[in-house]
Amino acid sequence: MTKKSTNQAAFASPELAAELARWLRQLGSERQLSPKTVEAYGRDVAQFLRFLSSHLGGSVTPSSLSRLKPLDVRAFMAARRADGINSRSLMRMLAGVRSFARFLARNGKATVSALSAVRGPKLAKTLLRPLAIDSAKQLITTEIRAGEERAPWILARDAAAFTLLYGCGLRISEALGLARKDISDGTDSIRVKGKGGKLRMVPVLPQVKDAVAAYVRSCPYDLVPDGPLLVGARGGALSPRIVQLAMARIRGALGLPETATPHALRHSFATHLLSRGGDLRAVQELLGHASLSTTQIYTAVDAQRLLEAYRSAHPRA
Repeated sequence: MTKKSTNQAAFASPELAAELARWLRQLGSERQLSPKTVEAYGRDVAQFLRFLSSHLGGSVTPSSLSRLKPLDVRAFMAARRADGINSRSLMRMLAGVRSFARFLARNGKATVSALSAVRGPKLAKTLLRPLAIDSAKQLITTEIRAGEERAPWILARDAAAFTLLYGCGLRISEALGLARKDISDGTDSIRVKGKGGKLRMVPVLPQVKDAVAAYVRSCPYDLVPDGPLLVGARGGALSPRIVQLAMARIRGALGLPETATPHALRHSFATHLLSRGGDLRAVQELLGHASLSTTQIYTAVDAQRLLEAYRSAHPRA
């Protein structure tokens, strides 16, 4: 547990602070969550405990957690709402607190039944915004950006990054996590490490290999086998922010909406596969979703797209 996390837990009893530290270590070592995810979980639980310390008037202990009433949890939710926290962030925060509560219960330290008795906030249902097929194709070419005052190899690198997102359905972190040795001319599939350290195999289309090969040929740096495939202007690991800025530039050139983000290319990958008859289970595997219900949102996206086309084109609509 970091010094920062220890300071955050000062409003908890020593016993509870020790359990919080154990839980965070377990998230990182056993569940293999990223350091930033573990930090976010720790921050969310710390905010909950800090509120309880003020709300209950003392240091929070395992026994005081066991005595919580649903009213106490609702008071916490109301306080976070008053601070301007939206429903999605509040839901994430409650998920972290409940996960810590389950950890305490498994280890016989506390049974926080009040958390399960309170329903989380309702989330507004918003459909994802995939790109049109033509727009997605334009984004993964270098010709459309030939007028930019940037090195040709950087344009080729950005095109390779976008092609990995759209052609393989990768997250930005997954694409930037690829090593040079992961893709070569003879590569038919790549092993991708997704959320929670979960591994999956993703096919590599010829267009993806071509885009990567074009970038590698033009890259002025020696891309060592175990080093990153995509590098920045100075040869170091490429930042996600650079990919986002590159997308913003080409988005403006093509007149695309602000919803045309790097992650929208992953959405487009899934939506376009399903619209062409792709199997839902197969798409789930390609995306690395733990639950099929997460993948099913793309069927709703495609249905909405068809409905919009009907309304705009059908004479009786």
